[in-house]
Amino acid sequence: MTMRSYLLGVWDSIDPIYFACSRLSYISDNHQRRTMLRVRLTRYKGGKVVLEDGTVLRKNDLLLKIHLHNVKLIKELNAFPNDIKRAVFIYHSIKQAMPNLAMYVHAHPKAADIKAVIGITSLYRGAERLGFEKSALKNRFYRYFKRITLMPINMLTTKKDAEPVYLFMSKNKIMDKYYLEG
Repeated sequence: MTMRSYLLGVWDSIDPIYFACSRLSYISDNHQRRTMLRVRLTRYKGGKVVLEDGTVLRKNDLLLKIHLHNVKLIKELNAFPNDIKRAVFIYHSIKQAMPNLAMYVHAHPKAADIKAVIGITSLYRGAERLGFEKSALKNRFYRYFKRITLMPINMLTTKKDAEPVYLFMSKNKIMDKYYLEG
């Protein structure tokens, strides 16, 4: 057994506990299959951010935090022989999940209060094409903390020392770009 498969096995056994403790919800597709995205409501704790469409995010605004389902992602990435094919797979997996994320936001009981989605990741290649806006993590202690917590996904995806960033997308942009009525 390789170190990679050992790490994945440990992570796979810990993930259900993490899921239960983190208040995450799965984003499912039209056939009730789970996508690569998991989400939870959160209050924004950063400084003022103005998104491209004019949406202003301030401290304590309600956001939907998105998480990649890393264990599922890593398992599926094992089928791809090189980094380019892995990056394309990640991009298309997220792109396919985005209409489902838009439906989730639209149907959420607190939809009127949700201002945007936020994610923190080091896997951000292609994020702008999906409609996300990147922003640096300004607090160096928090940036260091996130580098440590993202280390397992970086090690398993061969993105060894990537700098984490915030990804933002306003609710209006999600609805305009991805919400398919009916």
